[in-house]
Amino acid sequence: MQFQPPNNMNHKIKTINLARILVLSGLMTLMGCKQSEENSSSVASADIIIYGGTSAAISAAVEAKRSGKSVIVVSPDIHLGGLSSGGLGFTDTGDKSVIGGLAREFYHRVWQHYNTEEAWIWQKKEEYGNKGQGTPAMDGENRTMWIFEPHVAEKIFEDLVKEEQISVDRDEWLDRENGVQMKDGKIVSLTTLSGKTYTGKMFLDATYEGDLMASAGVSYHVGREGKEVYGEEWNGVQTGVLHHKHWFQSDISPYVVPGDPSSGLLPKISGENPGERHSGDDKIQAYCFRMCMSNYEENRIPFPKPEDYDPMNYELLARSLETGRKDWFEKFDPIPNHKTDTNNHGPLSSDNIGMNYDYPEATYERRKEIIKEHENYQKGLLWFVANDPRIPEDIQLEMQKWGLAKDEFADNDNWPHQIYVREARRMIGEFVMTENELLKRSPTPDPIGLGSYTMDSHNVQRYVKPDGFVQNEGDIGVSTNGPYTISYGSLVPKKEDCKNLLVPVCVSSSHIAFGSIRMEPVFMILGQSAAAAAVLAIEGNTDVQDVDYRKLKDVLLAKGQIVE
Repeated sequence: MQFQPPNNMNHKIKTINLARILVLSGLMTLMGCKQSEENSSSVASADIIIYGGTSAAISAAVEAKRSGKSVIVVSPDIHLGGLSSGGLGFTDTGDKSVIGGLAREFYHRVWQHYNTEEAWIWQKKEEYGNKGQGTPAMDGENRTMWIFEPHVAEKIFEDLVKEEQISVDRDEWLDRENGVQMKDGKIVSLTTLSGKTYTGKMFLDATYEGDLMASAGVSYHVGREGKEVYGEEWNGVQTGVLHHKHWFQSDISPYVVPGDPSSGLLPKISGENPGERHSGDDKIQAYCFRMCMSNYEENRIPFPKPEDYDPMNYELLARSLETGRKDWFEKFDPIPNHKTDTNNHGPLSSDNIGMNYDYPEATYERRKEIIKEHENYQKGLLWFVANDPRIPEDIQLEMQKWGLAKDEFADNDNWPHQIYVREARRMIGEFVMTENELLKRSPTPDPIGLGSYTMDSHNVQRYVKPDGFVQNEGDIGVSTNGPYTISYGSLVPKKEDCKNLLVPVCVSSSHIAFGSIRMEPVFMILGQSAAAAAVLAIEGNTDVQDVDYRKLKDVLLAKGQIVE
């Protein structure tokens, strides 16, 4: 028998329910107002919106702020400075005298830091060898220092942000599918995966990947152009071209059982034809982590063994060392306090050749997988050299003196937070920089900065030669025979693509030209120049393609930039 409440109780229940409805309705109204407030607060505006947390991004932001414009840095990264604070402390650049403006200010601040006693924790200043690349590490005459520890670089970028009161939103990732709103050929806003929207008059893509550029529909290229595209000798597939020492100088079998093709190929060797000389492809040069290591016992952590460790990944290295190669430690470049910036060197080293082809266009999830695979590969390599019995004793004993630096990358288990994205997308803009401009065969219009490093491509693929032995392909090093100018047109898209975007990292250039342009000091230079142009575009109410170059040049010269 079902219980039925009395009539007066029904009335009370109805009254209570009505009261509840009114209360709930009020709460929903308040929540709606609050939600509306939150939504409105999730829209931020500034004159200039910079996407990226690289050295180029911070240089651009400083230039914009010092020029009197509001700016927001929307950074997918937590740590600022990209590779400059991610392990690349042995500055890769040729002629240091052509580095001016904010880039030079950065290296001056490095010099100032190391002129204090507090900077030398694990090593006396006078014990440091002062070896730099082309110049002394500490250039007292010019008050610059070109070699530095990762945390020092990061602090300088953070200091600049704090001093200039620059707004930085970290860990904000562009919604690459629907996050870029366009109107009349201009970017109106960008929205991140967290739901935050940023509106501005001008936008800069300062990422290594070029995600904002791509999402805005700007033309770009991934991979190596064929010789015929721009008339370049050093572009495209370069089979048989063996520059540097990053190739197998002895006959090394690529098979699990040496000399037995039926045993299968060793890991990370392609079974495909590498392609005809000078032909184009969609492959990109190898990535790695620039390692900050220490041999000072108090500041050294032994190399960790990765969970998926497989010594077969490094079998080619063992076979190479068995031929008598002794150059394992050649790129343990010294930085202060008994540390290194260790880069790839040799036929099998930290470059994870062929394992990054899909990175430029990959989803965030897939990129994380690629980065993790590179991390595990490189950790395994360090463990292999320090522990595997096939490593020559003299190399192994020396390697066991090294480990990860305890006082670097403390929030990432002492591992660099930035992988070395040597190239990804490259814009096809108003002007394309090629080897012809870098080699001074063709003039460069409207220069806004200089580069000077060798045209440098790391290996792109590892393959089996017709004679049945393994070889690497794609490593190129060609001198530019002195500094060269970089065109303003390489920073801006074609007008039909976008009118208010500048791209100071994934610049408009061929694969081989980018091999020189892609240096961190150059990115700082281009970041400043791009921001200066954005300021002029705002003040003149013009498209970035129509900025008065004479005015831009005058502004840059006044800021200490070297343009030609």
